[in-house]
Amino acid sequence: MTTEELFCRRAVVSGFALIYWAGVWVQARRIRKHIGRAPNLKPRGAKEQLLWLGWLLVIAAWMGQGFLVKAASDSAWRQLSGQFLHAPGLALGVALTLAGYAGTIWCYVIMGDAWRVGIDRAEKNSLVTRGPYRVVRHPIYLFQVVMLAGAVLLLPTVIAVLALLVHLVCVLIKAVDEEKYLLTVHGETYRAYLARTGRLFPKFF
Repeated sequence: MTTEELFCRRAVVSGFALIYWAGVWVQARRIRKHIGRAPNLKPRGAKEQLLWLGWLLVIAAWMGQGFLVKAASDSAWRQLSGQFLHAPGLALGVALTLAGYAGTIWCYVIMGDAWRVGIDRAEKNSLVTRGPYRVVRHPIYLFQVVMLAGAVLLLPTVIAVLALLVHLVCVLIKAVDEEKYLLTVHGETYRAYLARTGRLFPKFF
C-alpha cells in the first residue's frame, strides 16, 4: 500500500469521526433551541456514566486510530491488515462510512424534536415509527456500527476492532434501557412495535 492510500484511509476514518460527532453536537444544540432545554445530555446514574465512559473511549479511538497506524513498510501492519489493504477493502470501507453517516442524517430528520441522548423518565415523548424506525428500533445505533465497521475495513487494527466491540456492547445495553422506558410510556402500542421490529437489525422471521 502506498503512503497516499494510507493517508486516504486515515483521512476518511478520523475525518468522518470528527464530522460525525461534530454533527451530534450541532444536533443537540438544534434540539435545545427548539425545545428550550438540553436533550438529556447529562448521564443519569452509575450505569449511564459507565456507558458514557465507554463511548468516550470509542470516540477517542475512532478519531485517533489513524494517527497510531504505522507506515505501510511495517511488516506487522502488513500482516494485520492483510487482504483489506487492497482496493476492495478501501472501497467498501468508504461506502460503509458514507452509508452510515447518510443513515444517521436520515434518522435526525425523521425523529425531529423527539431526538434525545439520554433517558428522562419524567418525559413522555411521542413514538417515532416512520422511515428506518419502521423496521429497526434503534437505527442510529445501527448506523454508528456500520461506520465503525467501515473503519475496521479501512484501518484493520486491534484498536479499530476493540472500538467496534465496545461500542456494540454499549449500544445494546442502552437500547434495552430505552425499550424498558418506552414500554412504561407507550404500553401495548410499544409492545406491538417490539414484536414487529428488530433491535439493531430488521426482523426477517
